[in-house]
Amino acid sequence: MQKKEVIKFLIFRSVGNFLILFALYGVIATFGPALYYEASFRISQIRGIKYTVAAESETSPLGELLKKQRNQGGGLASVLIGPREQILRPIDTEFNILIPKIGANAKVFPNIDPSDENAFLPVLREGVAHSRGTVFPGSAGNIYLFAHSEIVMIYQGTRFNYTVTRSAIVDPDDVSFITEAQGGPEQLILQTCWPPGTTWKRLLVFAKRK
Repeated sequence: MQKKEVIKFLIFRSVGNFLILFALYGVIATFGPALYYEASFRISQIRGIKYTVAAESETSPLGELLKKQRNQGGGLASVLIGPREQILRPIDTEFNILIPKIGANAKVFPNIDPSDENAFLPVLREGVAHSRGTVFPGSAGNIYLFAHSEIVMIYQGTRFNYTVTRSAIVDPDDVSFITEAQGGPEQLILQTCWPPGTTWKRLLVFAKRK
């Protein structure tokens, strides 16, 4: 009888340990990326790192340069021990976003359905998603990205500069800025989770073309 109790205890303990590890994995998978980027941002602030976007002359022809040289300001190691002046070069000249204030540099995937998790979740692991039905840089209307001072976008080899005008926190089911994308002055809208790593609300950042 005592042996059975010991076996039962070991089984329960093993199952309990597995559940704890599974829960920890879930927390890390959910909040890990947000915490990583937040830590990188805070460290870069403490170190006084300044990011600038490569001049157009430095990225011409962009496609050939990018085959040889990646972003200088990427990775935690660069934030920790890299130079205080770092240059951001687009990862992809077809569609890319750069935000010098936070050292962000990401490929943008076009025409992603924002209502289909199976479509956008894999994309968000690789970069930033451009919402299907919204316009592209250089066109009138809303450019809606979901994944802040100056923002630089590269689209089909051309550079577009934007300045942030305001931000707003909205409900996750508010799609008015997507459905009203056509017409009006060009406006860039960035969407992210709020609070970071959750799906409770959406933080929208609005920017106008310079």
